[in-house]
Amino acid sequence: MPDMASDTEKQNAAAAAMDFVEEGMTIGLGTGSTAKFFVEMLADEIADGLIVRCIETSNQTRELARSLGVPLIPFEQVDRIHLTVDGADEVGPGGVLIKGGGAALLREKIIANASDHMVVIADSSKEVPHLGAFPLPVEVTPFGYTITAKKVHDALVASGVERPRIELRKAAGSTDLLVTDGGNHILDCHCGRIPDPAKTGAYLSGVPGVVEHGLFIGIARTVIIGEENGAHIIEY
Repeated sequence: MPDMASDTEKQNAAAAAMDFVEEGMTIGLGTGSTAKFFVEMLADEIADGLIVRCIETSNQTRELARSLGVPLIPFEQVDRIHLTVDGADEVGPGGVLIKGGGAALLREKIIANASDHMVVIADSSKEVPHLGAFPLPVEVTPFGYTITAKKVHDALVASGVERPRIELRKAAGSTDLLVTDGGNHILDCHCGRIPDPAKTGAYLSGVPGVVEHGLFIGIARTVIIGEENGAHIIEY
């Protein structure tokens, strides 16, 4: 059963993000339940005459955007992304994020990093005093993934994470391993607490077989936390 209070906060965050949209922009469209509200609101404005071009961060978002009449362009035709609006699984101090619960972290990070301005939208439950309660997704190549998982464990420990536990993510409703849009697998790393996200990110990036990790550091310029009667906007 949906959490109505949470949905209200997500909608309010998405509505606040619409204030950053301008005519003629190229916009990155995020993935997930909060980003879905933004795509729907953007579609309404497009139907009323707003002219923008968009690029999606996942197959799921592509299908949603097409169904709503949102104009999409191939990444290869993009010379500039003015704005990306996306959700987060956790938002920590300084705007550091954990993303990837929807298994789209690789493309999400590519598009966010290429954008002039990344706006993160989230409900209040996503704002945390430190990262790590939500399992950190790490995307890895299928080749050698069991060895890579061991190396990821070692990297987490070396970066200061205590007793991490790693699980290979399964496809929804299946015993098969999940395969991302990029053809890779996801390691969900249960860290409890990540004391130094920048250090952990650097250690993970150094592991052969790791395609990308779900720590977004220094990428979000604006974080919008939805509230019951509006939204709180934080600029970095």
